[in-house]
Amino acid sequence: MPKYSLFILVFILVFSFFGLYIYNVSPYALDANSILLSPSFTHPLGTDRLGRDLLARVMEGGKVSLIIGVGSAFIASFIGLILGSMAGYFRGSIDKTFIIIVDLFLTFPTFFLLLALVSYVNASALVLIVIISITGWMTTARLIRSESFKITSQPYIKILNIAKVTKSKILLKYYAPILAPIYFVSFTFGVGGAILAESGLSFLGLGIVAPQMSWGTILSGGKDVVEIAWWVSFFPGLMIFLVTFSLINISNYLQTLTNQKEIQN
Repeated sequence: MPKYSLFILVFILVFSFFGLYIYNVSPYALDANSILLSPSFTHPLGTDRLGRDLLARVMEGGKVSLIIGVGSAFIASFIGLILGSMAGYFRGSIDKTFIIIVDLFLTFPTFFLLLALVSYVNASALVLIVIISITGWMTTARLIRSESFKITSQPYIKILNIAKVTKSKILLKYYAPILAPIYFVSFTFGVGGAILAESGLSFLGLGIVAPQMSWGTILSGGKDVVEIAWWVSFFPGLMIFLVTFSLINISNYLQTLTNQKEIQN
């Protein structure tokens, strides 16, 4: 069990969503006398080039990054679950249409597709959740489709179809429990991928727009002063690394459990 990874994730969640209730400093307050101060007791993570407290900004930015990551992963994984299970169960023309749509999306590199979509709209947390979801459901859908094909081939599913059991009941009662582990693995991978995607877009200036902030925008704001103020980019980058690394560990653990169950069955 990846206990340390879970502890890190819980700590970061509490740090981001409740930290400012304890550390009562505004992440927006400018201070001309505190520009690019290194970490100290007064400013534990230092300040940026506008004199804003970096600890408060990392806390505030964490809310946006985590909301985008979790929201995008949930929607993308859910879309993949619905489309993949339908394609694997109904087969025929539905499966063929599914393959065409997936191949069409996979024709374009995901990040460049993100760039193309974001360039036409004003980015916000909600917009980024929708766009990252649209470009991130294909892998989950293909995994779910493959597993659904195996389930559909089972004799008991054929018997249920002959007995004219409703399709919705078959999908919910017999498909959902088997597909759930794949969904959760895809979800955990998706959260890390969505946070990285948002950070990449924000680093390029196409993500969250000021005065809103995310770890990506804070990281981007420090790239011009990295030689004289390493802390401005280091701490948001560290948070992104810790979240994605922990999620990868948890995903690997869930995948191992899933594989063990398949071998036992």
